Amino acid sequence: MDTGLVAIALLLIGLGMGSLLAGARYVGEVRRIARFLRERDPQSNMRVTAGSAPGVTDLADAINAELDCSAQAHIEALRHQQEFQRDLSALSHDIRTPLMGAKGYLQLACDEADAVQRARHLDAAAARIDATTELLDQLFAYTKSTDPDLALTLEPVALKPFVEEVLLGQYPTFEERGWEPQVIFEDTVAAVEADRDALARVLTNLVVNALRHGSAAPRVSARREGDRVELSVSNAVANPESIEAARLFDRFYQADATRGAAGSGLGLAICANLARAMGMDIAAEVRDGILTITLAMRASR
Repeated sequence: MDTGLVAIALLLIGLGMGSLLAGARYVGEVRRIARFLRERDPQSNMRVTAGSAPGVTDLADAINAELDCSAQAHIEALRHQQEFQRDLSALSHDIRTPLMGAKGYLQLACDEADAVQRARHLDAAAARIDATTELLDQLFAYTKSTDPDLALTLEPVALKPFVEEVLLGQYPTFEERGWEPQVIFEDTVAAVEADRDALARVLTNLVVNALRHGSAAPRVSARREGDRVELSVSNAVANPESIEAARLFDRFYQADATRGAAGSGLGLAICANLARAMGMDIAAEVRDGILTITLAMRASR
């Protein structure tokens, strides 16, 4: 036989054997990784170790990256669960307190012979039931605002008359406090793209927040910047150092003792959720004793 043909045959045999060995090593590495994943404790931090087979290092790196993402997601889920349990406990307290108060006043009314005192006890009980009803309404609104399938219909909304209507709805409270809100619009005919019901809820909550936590009448102003309209609700606050502007839109922030006033702690969280759902930006700032919450909206053409 020609020596050249023998050399070629031996070369081909060598390549074939090398391929078989490499393939066997690769299959072994893959099986090792598969066995590791099957037997790995989900709570452990163990990672796949890279072998020497071609491509196994890239495979191990990709698997470890997914394991890291899964571990981070698990940590985030636990954190959210703990926050939810803490918030649920605070909510339970907020609901139980006025209900127990209402129960107490009703008992006093039942035992009271004087008609005037009985009426006062009944009024106090009704006020506490109203507070519970408001809290449940805010909770329902918050739950609805977090629905990813929330259906909103954006349409042109003339902003100034809309704001005036919202302020008019709070007229009894303004009159009771002796406050007159300032309304300043650089563009009196400005219109924005918004869902009317959602925008009404956002603006109402902003005004109510100013009434509850402000120390002076609020100032509502709006100005247009290109294709955006910025609406701001500003009011003086008694203890500006106690307000964490970055947390104002957190749910149940009212549970924190720094606010020290009535409310569910959900109003501004609802504002943030609905604003995002309408493609708006919302931000808060405390400067020189003034709390300003700004809603940036897309101007209607």
